[in-house]
Amino acid sequence: MSGQYLRRTAAAGLLLVAMSGGGAQAQKPGGVLRVYHRDSPASMSIHEEGTNSVAIPMMAVFNNLVLYDQHKAQNSLDTIVPDLAENWSWNEEGTRLTFKLREGVKWHDGKPFTSVDVKCTWDLLTGRGAERLRLNPRKSWWNNVAEIVADGPAQATLVLKRPQPAILALLASGYTPIYPCHIPPRDMRQHPIGTGPFKFVEFKPNETIKLVRNPGYWEPGRPYLDGIEYTIIPNRSTAILAFIAGKFDLTFPYEVTVPLLKDVRTQAPQAVCELVSTNASTNLLVNREAPPFDSPDLRRALALALDRKSFIDILAEGQGDIGGAMLPPPTGVWGMPTDFLATVPGYSPDVAKNRAAAREIMAKLGYGPDKRLTIKVAARNIPPIATRQ
Repeated sequence: MSGQYLRRTAAAGLLLVAMSGGGAQAQKPGGVLRVYHRDSPASMSIHEEGTNSVAIPMMAVFNNLVLYDQHKAQNSLDTIVPDLAENWSWNEEGTRLTFKLREGVKWHDGKPFTSVDVKCTWDLLTGRGAERLRLNPRKSWWNNVAEIVADGPAQATLVLKRPQPAILALLASGYTPIYPCHIPPRDMRQHPIGTGPFKFVEFKPNETIKLVRNPGYWEPGRPYLDGIEYTIIPNRSTAILAFIAGKFDLTFPYEVTVPLLKDVRTQAPQAVCELVSTNASTNLLVNREAPPFDSPDLRRALALALDRKSFIDILAEGQGDIGGAMLPPPTGVWGMPTDFLATVPGYSPDVAKNRAAAREIMAKLGYGPDKRLTIKVAARNIPPIATRQ
């Protein structure tokens, strides 16, 4: 697929301070964090689902080999820290990435974590194992992985076909947890077993997702909370009203529009409201295999016709940034520089000139007032997206 991306960084994270005793009291361990959730996922298996509707609640159940430092607002290769791996190193050619694993870590069912679990995870992800994932939406991430070797119980090595230093960025993602080798992938869909700070309790479709504290977690003193409860509320306005009423401690991070943020600040002055860059984006993906979008000229005309700034001004009241496939700078570290992005078709700020060029292309292709281009648009089946169509 080919796509033109509009990065919209105006989503807001809101935290309701429910305790009245000040910062010291708020740091006490215990309690259950109540969060509303926008979606009822098909399963609880991160590796078989494509969106953060699963990753957000389920990453608390798992660990990665490495993770982005959760105390740093901006992710980069420099903010990657150990998780299940105590450290890592490259060979001189940059084709072998070796991880020294933590010892003494146990899965939630009491089984020991070893390098075999790491190997089984990538055998699943690359399609080389005896078990198979029902869906594998990020299989292409690992096309450069030739194999993974369990060098011993506490060491595993990713063997690459060619050097790829940025593979650490994929390993640190919230979509790359380690799965247990002794649990079939099908069982992970409804009752996942991890090594993380919280244990999975239950998932009631269209109702709740519940987690409880893992008392045997490998990091001493963690987690602080006794549990996390997600209440599934697809309707964004209903969820925000419940947040304002004090039924939740935290909002789902990608669902607060700028107008709703204003409502919260007015109706719940005790809430901590902060605009944060979430990399939430408004995207248009074009199926270039299907006529007439198999024409590069037509796709170019479509890219030229979009007024990206108007999207931001209308949907986010100006609180956003135009970007390409990656989060734009300065918030993002991998996005195209602004001056270079302006040279990409459709990204010049001169919308009138862009659209004149688009009309010229479409006329050459035979389209005009007497022959309109008919398109079919599909959206994810969740209310915040479906209601914008």
